[in-house]
Amino acid sequence: MKNGFLIFLLFSFSFSAISQNTDINILKNINGNRNKKLDNTFVGISNSVAPVSIAIPIGVMAVGFIKHDSAIKNKGMFIGASLVLSVGITTGLKYIVKRPRPFVTYPYPIIDKVMSAGDPSFPSGHTTDAFATATSLSIAFPKWYVIAPSFLWACSAAYSRMDLGDHYPSDVLTGAIIGSGTTYLCYKANNWLQKRKRQK
Repeated sequence: MKNGFLIFLLFSFSFSAISQNTDINILKNINGNRNKKLDNTFVGISNSVAPVSIAIPIGVMAVGFIKHDSAIKNKGMFIGASLVLSVGITTGLKYIVKRPRPFVTYPYPIIDKVMSAGDPSFPSGHTTDAFATATSLSIAFPKWYVIAPSFLWACSAAYSRMDLGDHYPSDVLTGAIIGSGTTYLCYKANNWLQKRKRQK
């Protein structure tokens, strides 16, 4: 698993560096041709990521405690653990790679910064959080009426980061992979631990 993660990091960094021209061209197209009437909507979607991602595991665990249902409590803990691990990986990568924000490297009029952002660009933390939340929620409650809105919200959050000029497409793609991939690994690890407990 360690080797696979190192290969992923190397690939992500190489992809980011090699595709810089493609990255900025796609971003210029999205950011420059955006519907400015939707700026406030996309700012709202971006701003929803942190509170929603924190509220969901807390809410699920609260329901589990109220109902005295250990299965629901475990689902809440799984959603929370997936988010924490994803955030840790993304934060670490940000300060290892230290990629400047697109609006810093390509200031206005090339990239129109609609929403301020401070930390390094690669990968997108908002996208990581949104996809970790959507994936874990979908695994915990595999119903179409949970999965569809969860991923619609996550994809909208990811798109908003480019629309607002805060992230390159490769930042967003890598964030989505980290969020979903880390959550899936947490799910498999949890299943393995539960199996070990049953065997004992």
